Amino acid sequence: MLADVTQELASIIDFIRYGASCFASSELTFGHSYDNALDEATHLVLHALHLPHDLSPAYGGAKLTAMEKKTILALIERRVSERKPVAYLTGEAWFAGLKFKSDERALVPRSPIAESIQNGFSPWLDGLAVSRALDLCTGSGCIGIAMAAHNQDWQVDLADISDAALALARENIEFQNVEDRVRAVKSDLFAGLQGQVYDLIVSNPPYVTEQEYAALPPEYSHEPALGLRAGDDGLDFALRILAEAPAHLSKDGWLIVEVGESERALARLLPKLPLNWIEFEVGQMGVFAIARGDLVNHAKSIDAVLATR
Repeated sequence: MLADVTQELASIIDFIRYGASCFASSELTFGHSYDNALDEATHLVLHALHLPHDLSPAYGGAKLTAMEKKTILALIERRVSERKPVAYLTGEAWFAGLKFKSDERALVPRSPIAESIQNGFSPWLDGLAVSRALDLCTGSGCIGIAMAAHNQDWQVDLADISDAALALARENIEFQNVEDRVRAVKSDLFAGLQGQVYDLIVSNPPYVTEQEYAALPPEYSHEPALGLRAGDDGLDFALRILAEAPAHLSKDGWLIVEVGESERALARLLPKLPLNWIEFEVGQMGVFAIARGDLVNHAKSIDAVLATR
């Protein structure tokens, strides 16, 4: 097959189109940075050619060498046969306008929180002077590092329980040249952060239910289960974060957490908790914001729910 294809395809746009067609016809699942076959194929082809992800369409007709064709086709075949996310095949992912190293040590960067980072977490942080922020359950470090990159006066901590994820996060800290303002700390949620107080805590913790995890497409099997599974209702970690966050937030601080499809379960358990569900360009995506004061005022109900688990 490779010989036939390399003869028939010639240009960058030929290989992007071919890759997209292969991905779509193979019924792959898209949800790791990209939500469609064409964008995934574009990422893969441009990476293989060492070209920028925002390459001008004017270069689409550029012809490829025989070696370049073989390299791209091998990656396309791996995406189809192994069902491995493109970010793991290329070793990179884009998040909040920044490039990050990405591999099986942590989930592929893909949180809608990227949009909030780029718009300054408005309106939640409007008028609030932030000096310290925390990215809890950081994984690759993408959220916390992006917060630091977009806010030059913030000091940011990245916390995770996984040594492998923290190693990747530290590589990304160096990759983005933010070593002077970002540090990675091993911590089981807040357990390793005693005495640390932040103006903003952002978390994308595990929130996939056991039932959902069992039904996930093959692409997700390449990601660490530690970063996905969160009990029968997907709230094993989110509820602990709600209970423990006030001790680590400044007086006017905010907590922002992604819980995905577990949003409905959280609303049922704590119907009076004033969670602000964030609207993104594509709609509501299971991310809430809540002020420290509201967490303190509803601490008893949060603790009561935790006590029953």
